[in-house]
Amino acid sequence: RHVPPNPTLPRACWHGKITTGSLPKICLDERDSVSALQSSDETLYCEAEAPVAAEKEKSARESSETDLEIEDTEKFFTTGQKELYLEACKLVGVVPVSYFIRNMEESYINLNHHGLGPSGTKAIAIALVSNTTVLTLELADNCIMQEGILSLVEMLQENYYLQELNVSDNGLGLEGARILSEFLQNNTSSLFSLQLSGNNFKEESAELFCQALSNNYRIKSLDLSHNQFCDKAGEYLGQMLAINVGLQSLDLSWNHLYIRGVVALCNGLRSNVSLKKLDLSMNSFGNEGAAALGEVLRLNSYLTYLDLSSNNITNDGLSKISRALELNESLRVLKLFLNPISMDGAVLLILSIKRNPKSRMEDIDISNVLVSEQFVKILDGVCAIHPQLDVIYKSVQALSAKKTLFTWTNSLKLVQSYTDQNKISVLDFFRSLNPSGEMMMPVGEFRKAMIQQNKVPINRYQVRELIKKLSEKTGMVDFSFLKLTGS
Repeated sequence: RHVPPNPTLPRACWHGKITTGSLPKICLDERDSVSALQSSDETLYCEAEAPVAAEKEKSARESSETDLEIEDTEKFFTTGQKELYLEACKLVGVVPVSYFIRNMEESYINLNHHGLGPSGTKAIAIALVSNTTVLTLELADNCIMQEGILSLVEMLQENYYLQELNVSDNGLGLEGARILSEFLQNNTSSLFSLQLSGNNFKEESAELFCQALSNNYRIKSLDLSHNQFCDKAGEYLGQMLAINVGLQSLDLSWNHLYIRGVVALCNGLRSNVSLKKLDLSMNSFGNEGAAALGEVLRLNSYLTYLDLSSNNITNDGLSKISRALELNESLRVLKLFLNPISMDGAVLLILSIKRNPKSRMEDIDISNVLVSEQFVKILDGVCAIHPQLDVIYKSVQALSAKKTLFTWTNSLKLVQSYTDQNKISVLDFFRSLNPSGEMMMPVGEFRKAMIQQNKVPINRYQVRELIKKLSEKTGMVDFSFLKLTGS
């Protein structure tokens, strides 16, 4: 008689969407089930060979595209997550990954550099079809190839819990891009963050991704760095950004966009209303690209983070950006590291912030630029107007010695000294800086509050060090660990 699929098993696997034995249609007699469980520990360390009975059963399943049919419902065997994965490894012929087994119930799994290959990836995908705990999956540098990404995409069509996926450095190429773009066009999963760095994607791949993302509003963060996108890719990306209203973070660093590619990208970026973070470092677009980005900063009021490091931007290109910053009210972080900028250009940059009373700039990185004490005096005046601002530069040697005198006292110890004298906790002091009284606050607001408070004598450099200890590059300062230490 015909028995409907067991509801506890992944629906994708009832019909063999993830194939090679249609694994989760597991039907074992009592002897096979006992054998599988007894040998589960052994399979952690060696590649297990399926018994003859299991091989025959596997062949029978592969020859059938219908739902599971068995003669006795009592012989239907429902596996747990661990057993499901171990059986998958047997059928695809790979050694189980013990780390994966130990962490299947965690929200974060890091399997980067595990040498999984397409088959190892398939086994993991089968195990994750019905998994409800894993939210972030790291699979970078595993040579998963097109076959592996196909298994992951089929899994994502059934798994509504996985939110972040990293498949960087996996040699996906054009065929992998095609598989992913088809998935993105019909994406109904919970996936919102996708890392695709270093996958040998070229112009054709960019076109496929942009077609898919033009109508996909679920993906919020996309990493396409370390690929081979050129000027034509810039055109596709610009067209996509002009109509996409979901993407918030885009990493295009270490590509080959050059001048034409970035200018085309900027044409679409001017009207974009969702992108907040953009990384264009290492694209060699020079002053012409900087001029196009300056125009974007005049018109776009949504970008908050812009990385333009190492793009051969000189003072001429920086002047275009600086003029735009006199009007911009949204940008908070600007990275210009490793551009051939002189101190004159740096002065022009910080004065543009001074001229803009509505500037929200918090961090500027010009850490390869040598400055003088005159520059520091000008910066002091700018920071008096914008206390949330921090500029990282390369000091001249004489200034470095002076700066060392400023920062020799541990910033946290300064706070501790004040709180001890006033018999309050360090946690209470920090919470007093936050109008909401909560244990977290944005870095810029924290910097401004620390500079403006008059209880602890602390300078900009010491505040910077304090933020490094409290923020962990998250953009938020977190005091909650002080509660655990009782400070």
